[in-house]
Amino acid sequence: MKHTINSNEYRVKPGSKVKLAKWPTLVEPHYQSDDDYKELLSASTQRLSELQRLLYAHDRYSLLLIFQAMDAAGKDGAIKHVMSGVNPQGCQVFSFKHPSAQELDHDFLWRTHLALPERGRIGIFNRSYYEEVLIVKVRPQILAAQGLPASVLADKKFWEGRYRSIVDSESHLHRNGTRVIKFFLHLSREEQRRRFIERIDDPDKNWKFSTADIEQREAWDDYMKAYAQCLEATSTRTAPWYVVPADDKKNARLIISQTIQDALGQLQLSYPAVSAKQRKILQSIRRKLAAEEEGDRC
Repeated sequence: MKHTINSNEYRVKPGSKVKLAKWPTLVEPHYQSDDDYKELLSASTQRLSELQRLLYAHDRYSLLLIFQAMDAAGKDGAIKHVMSGVNPQGCQVFSFKHPSAQELDHDFLWRTHLALPERGRIGIFNRSYYEEVLIVKVRPQILAAQGLPASVLADKKFWEGRYRSIVDSESHLHRNGTRVIKFFLHLSREEQRRRFIERIDDPDKNWKFSTADIEQREAWDDYMKAYAQCLEATSTRTAPWYVVPADDKKNARLIISQTIQDALGQLQLSYPAVSAKQRKILQSIRRKLAAEEEGDRC
């Protein structure tokens, strides 16, 4: 049976305790068959395309979508399929890898802030500044390369400080018209194992696999703890986290799409109103254009 998608079911409530073991990685599908999924996704991408045009024309808000997950959770595929109908001119995707020397000489938010979406546009971060409280927290030796003062590194509330910097930054963005929606694609360890094997067995997918993926898998429990702490500390009313069950890629895409539609729908977007004076000008131009057509016929 097909279920109506209620995005709030996947939203992390501000101030709540997060135990990821209690959050499902698989739920009842929101589609009845593969054909039904294709129809639902097609309708969703069409609706997103309409909302993106409205966002662009309204030109008062921007939308920032952040995707975080363990390897093989399906971030790339979700972005590709969900946003496939959106005008590329109104949507930008940024993937953040290991920071450059220049980026390391700035605060940890600097490089992502350079990529924030303009008003009227949708920005997508495939990984983000949240890596600084996830992989860096699991592998604190990475901090040594960031050139931070010894007193900062020695602070017992170092991680709380980073969470606060993130929350303050996202609050600032919200006050200035950028809506931030964050997705954690919640994959089970067993499903990741199956997808890794599939990548190894398929020569066309070998390029997707890295030994670093296995290193991170070996620290699975540490990552789950880091993600839980991150979600607890940084899911707010204005910049919420959504824990999306990711064992079923199709279901995850439908959930993500509906969540984005809900967020844009709350903005009460509209096309700019045309004044009576402007309408008069437009009608005058139309008459001239119509007269040109009549002249061509003669």
